[in-house]
Amino acid sequence: MDTEKEDQPIAEARANISKLHNAVQLLRRVYFLTSRGTREAAVVPVDLGELVQQVGGPDAAVAILKKHVGAP
Repeated sequence: MDTEKEDQPIAEARANISKLHNAVQLLRRVYFLTSRGTREAAVVPVDLGELVQQVGGPDAAVAILKKHVGAP
């Protein structure tokens, strides 16, 4: 597993879950789990995940962030 790549195939991530966990926890990296090159999910530091929950879940978090970055 190449921890420098933010896109990680699901099978590789599964086989290297300890490395993935360490990179997220210690280095505060965000990784996207991919299937056939398509991003399917993200692994994020716990404080970011907790903030997403506090604002009402992923859809609410996306709406808030889009306002701040000027995304459509």
